Amino acid sequence: MRVLHTSDWHIGRTFHGRDLLADQETVLSGLADTVTDERVDVVVIAGDLYDRAMPSGEAVETCMRVLRRLRQAGAQLVITPGNHDSAARVGAFAEFATAGGLHLHTRISGLHEPVVVEDEHGPVAFYGIPYLEPDPARQVLDSTVDRVPGAGTVEGRGHAAVLTEAMNRIRAELSGRCARTRAIVLAHAFVTGGQGSESERRIAVGGVEQVPGTVFDGADYVALGHLHGPQRLDEHLRYSGSPLAYSFSEAEHRKSVWLIDLDADGLAGVERRELPVPRALATVEGRLEDLLTVAEHTAVEDCYLSATLTDEVRPLEAMRRLQQRFPYAVHLEWKPAGGRATASLRYSEALRGRDDRDLAETFVADCRGTEPTESERALLAEALRAVQASEVRA
Repeated sequence: MRVLHTSDWHIGRTFHGRDLLADQETVLSGLADTVTDERVDVVVIAGDLYDRAMPSGEAVETCMRVLRRLRQAGAQLVITPGNHDSAARVGAFAEFATAGGLHLHTRISGLHEPVVVEDEHGPVAFYGIPYLEPDPARQVLDSTVDRVPGAGTVEGRGHAAVLTEAMNRIRAELSGRCARTRAIVLAHAFVTGGQGSESERRIAVGGVEQVPGTVFDGADYVALGHLHGPQRLDEHLRYSGSPLAYSFSEAEHRKSVWLIDLDADGLAGVERRELPVPRALATVEGRLEDLLTVAEHTAVEDCYLSATLTDEVRPLEAMRRLQQRFPYAVHLEWKPAGGRATASLRYSEALRGRDDRDLAETFVADCRGTEPTESERALLAEALRAVQASEVRA
């Protein structure tokens, strides 16, 4: 059997305000060609199908078109929700979708119930663990102990505790199957050893979010989601990463999917297939005038661009001017050369002994990098007088 592992589609996400739906549909629909060319039997999507719990109508329509193409290419689909998804919405009509080859694993109480697909060597059980928010998941898992064979209560708190109990239930269910059954587990989690990026939303508040890879012992392959860079933690334990870059920290990522081969004994091999890049990411640094004129930057004119300006004085309308040459410039920082002092003061220290006019003039100087001109000082003084007069009338 051949399985394609992907995750973190984040359909509906924007990139610094730029709509990515067209790029997402192009890349994800191309997976249908991979399914056909590589003779893929099952596509697994390990969470974060959408970028938000309530996706827009356009995002849902895009997702449905992509899933339809993958199904028409001949693959069955197994999906679990991630921390960005609403499990209830992703799992709507799950029982009906199963008949069409779309298997939605969204219920915590049913995470031990696999989809079983047969090949010439026997059954392959696909277990989907939806994203487990520790406290709500513990309540559900503890409340179903009497109804799930081999289940126990959650020992401890945090992600590791609920995932440990989830895998205990999966291993117990798997042990009751024939010895020839191979197991693939989908999970959305931060596994120790993984490398994060700037575009992932943290999945722990005031606690430890990472879980050890040993939690997943017993599976032939673990298809992980959550981290956006493709990576191998062990031969059977991998992140596919997101299909597109969602932050400039991912500029060097080679976006890809994993092709997993199973034989009679379990995992037979894993191969990587890189994905196309609709628009590359690039960063530049320098004075604004240089960025607008230097020939060496021609190669990044059609990239999503993050620019760091080193002008001693903050340039006026910098983004508008930058976009005249780089239409896909989306992010701008100002870090003046020479290392202007940026030491922060406490609020009380910053105000001590200073009047409103002095504070306003200092604000202009800090933001722009130069002191206000005499005409600007006069305008600030006039504005402050107007404010004081209105306060007296009130």
